Amino acid sequence: MAGGIQAWKGLVAGGPPEAGMAYFSGKERPEELIALAWSLEEGSRRFYAEVAATLAGQEAAGLFEGLVQAEDHHKAALVGVYREVSGDTSAESIPAAFLAGGAPGAVMEGGIPVEKALDWTRGKGVNDILDLAIALESHAYDLYVKMERAMTGDGAKRVFQVLAAEEKVHLERMAAMLEKRRFPDAR
Repeated sequence: MAGGIQAWKGLVAGGPPEAGMAYFSGKERPEELIALAWSLEEGSRRFYAEVAATLAGQEAAGLFEGLVQAEDHHKAALVGVYREVSGDTSAESIPAAFLAGGAPGAVMEGGIPVEKALDWTRGKGVNDILDLAIALESHAYDLYVKMERAMTGDGAKRVFQVLAAEEKVHLERMAAMLEKRRFPDAR
């Protein structure tokens, strides 16, 4: 970023390394972790779709539309992991039994209810929305690293490694757009 860390005025992560593990009791079955990840991806997809629609016609809308597609891709990958882990090769989605505790997709990556995040974005500028999205994707990256460690099968571990890597790419794309918007003359 132009100006380095001294120029950073955005959100920062805080708390101990176990922060973000509130979802876990430590006794979850792999299927439950996969279902949680699927539900968070659906929540993020919903958020990004709403943001893209709100920003229609602006450059940032394309970024958020791409994130919608990425979240759909992640959900499909998680269904594949569910099939592998559960042995249910006929599953076309995550069974409702594993999505208990609220409507699937009501909460997004970062643990924020989708509606609360959307309410927050109303009246905010693109840079503020990008700051929030970067914070959420940072939490998603961290969560997937932790979920990868909790998986036992090599295939499941690999999917969570790929998801973490893709979240990192999302972060890079958002940070690049934010930098371009904040420092247009730096290029």
